This record gives sequence, C-alpha cells and structure tokens, in this order.
Amino acid sequence: MVDGSGSARSAPRLEGAVTLARIEARLTGSQPRHAPEDWLVPGQSLERSRELRRYFPDRPAPAAVLVPLVDHPQGPTVLLTRRGRDLRNHAGQVSFPGGQIEAEDADPAAAALREAHEEIGLEARYVTVIGYLPDHVGISGFRVTPVVARIAPGFDLHIERQEVDEVFEAPLAYVFDARNQRPRRHRFHGTRVEIELPDIPYGEHNIWGATAGMLVTLQRLCCGELGDGPA
Repeated sequence: MVDGSGSARSAPRLEGAVTLARIEARLTGSQPRHAPEDWLVPGQSLERSRELRRYFPDRPAPAAVLVPLVDHPQGPTVLLTRRGRDLRNHAGQVSFPGGQIEAEDADPAAAALREAHEEIGLEARYVTVIGYLPDHVGISGFRVTPVVARIAPGFDLHIERQEVDEVFEAPLAYVFDARNQRPRRHRFHGTRVEIELPDIPYGEHNIWGATAGMLVTLQRLCCGELGDGPA
C-alpha cells in the first residue's frame, strides 16, 4: 500500500469509522438505476445533475465499472488502476476497472467483473457485489453503472499492460476525508458551464475526474445524503 499525503466542500466528512458494514447497510438490496431522472454527473448532487441534463449525450453508451473495496482488518481500501499512457481515451488517468457493457454481459455486474478480470486479472471468487450507485454520465459519452463490491484479501493480480500501467490501493478513510480533497473547476461537456470536482492526491497519484466523482457519490451515500435506503 502506498503512503499518501494531501479541502473540498464537494463532499461532507463522515462521522465515525469508515467500515464496509456501514456501506453494506446502505447498499444492500440496491439495483442498477438507469432512468434518466436518476443519472448523476460525477461528484454532483441529483439536483445539480438534473440542471445539467440538457448537456447530456442523447444516447450515452452503457458501461460499468467495479468499485472494489478491499476488506483489510485495519480498514477498507479502494483498489484503483492507472490507465496505460498510450491509450486513446483517458491515458494515464486513475480509474476503476471497467468498460462498455457488451451484448454477452448479463448485467452491469457481469460487465464490471469481466472487465476487472481482463484488465487486472481479478478473479470473481474474491468478489462479492454489495450494490450499485446511480448511473453516472460524463464527458466521455458513456452512462456508467458503478458496481460496488467487497474484495477478499489474498488475491493475485495479472495486469494487462496494454490497458493498465499500475494497480494500487488507497485507504477509504483517507479518500473520504475532506481535508484530502482539493476542489477544482472543470468545463462540462465542452460548454461554458463549470462544475466542481475534487482532486484527491495520494502519494504519486492524483484521483480526479469521474473516478473522484463516483467516490464522492459513495461518500454521500454513506452520510445518508442520497436517501434513506437502497433504490
């Protein structure tokens, strides 16, 4: 695990310990939410996302990512990848394993598990799906379903070097701490409309963009800011 050091108003601070039990209590029983009225812009509230809906692509391509939370005794970490620097899209960025949902995928969870195995060799026997965050729509033109999962320690990874340069873990408590989140403004979909997303520096890495936004969504869910239960 890499040591990190790094305030943002984009996400609240959690009261109490960050535990997988707490996340499971919020997400157990949740289902994918594909309805346009539920779509989120990464890191934005539902109200703000609805204000931005007119800028969404007409038919965003369905995709899924695995949000892998590793169940360490000392506290959960989030498993992240750094994309290959020669890729056409999002080269060198920190991301979750995932990609476009293919016809052979039974559902978003199947797509996320397939992509995680293809990209980093994570075997399904170590993965227990906890639940789903609302679909996120970003500048890439994809509608992404985040599949939140508990990962049992002890896995071996085999990185597909054409897609991924590196895999690392960051403590979830660190990621969720607002003191480690640095707000940055972005242009949305090439418009003049600006949104604020955090950068989360961690060691030599910078977690930002849609990945940081999805982590903010997960944090808000844990704080009870996305409703009182699974949807």
